[in-house]
Amino acid sequence: MKNSPQTLFLSPQQVVQDVLLIVMGSVLCATAINGILIRQNFVTGGITGISLIIHKFIPGVHLGWIYVVLNVPLFALAWMAVGRRFFFYSIFGALSLTLAIAFVHLDINLDDKMLNALLAGLILGVGAGLCLRSAGSQGGTDILSVMLMQRFSVGIGNTVLAVNAIVLLLVSIFYSIEALLYTLIVLYVASKCVNLVVTGLSQRKAVFIISAQWEEISREILKDIRRGVTIIKGEGGYARNEEHILYAVVPLTELGQLKRLVQQIDPAAFVVINDTLEVVNYRIGNQPHW
Repeated sequence: MKNSPQTLFLSPQQVVQDVLLIVMGSVLCATAINGILIRQNFVTGGITGISLIIHKFIPGVHLGWIYVVLNVPLFALAWMAVGRRFFFYSIFGALSLTLAIAFVHLDINLDDKMLNALLAGLILGVGAGLCLRSAGSQGGTDILSVMLMQRFSVGIGNTVLAVNAIVLLLVSIFYSIEALLYTLIVLYVASKCVNLVVTGLSQRKAVFIISAQWEEISREILKDIRRGVTIIKGEGGYARNEEHILYAVVPLTELGQLKRLVQQIDPAAFVVINDTLEVVNYRIGNQPHW
């Protein structure tokens, strides 16, 4: 069971790995926030962006504490909807980010504002992605994103986009148009980097193969790549010939090997490759481990 004490932490090695990922991610995010966003009067998305807006008008209240207070209702959601392991790791992630914001102050002052926005998005995206690679998050909209991903298979990027739309509305009211445009750049780069770090090379590809040499291709996939193959019986739409369609799901890292294998056996094979959102399976699955 998800909430049983036995599954709260997987192993000492896994705990150490998760803690390191969260700490490194928090340090990177704090570097971008203190070193670029605040100095350049930029804003970012999610709870962090809302915290920056509040901090702009109440500078006497520390940014880290604003972030913690805004996270309280989201932590309640994490406990009820995701699980205790994710809840505790996310508390650690939020506290790590709060402490990192308080103590990590690197002066990153590039002459070009565009370069500042690009670099801020890059650092933020990598930092947030590292935290999501662990068994937790940094709190904020990450919690809401994970909950909707688990319950309704809503992509993390879609939830982040919806929350960021609210943040951008606030930015348009309280900040200049220039700040709004630079914020768009920061959010776009950060979202791309998060997807790259979280999904990265663990992305799965669904492959359909139609070939007269389907039996040999099927054998080689099973023997060389060691991935399962499903054989679907079909019929050609024009000649009405019986066809055998091979269906396989492979990691992105093995896609090149599969294409070379098919090309060597049957250069005339018809191959269709699709992206996948989630794959649920104990061997080939890539579902997040939250």
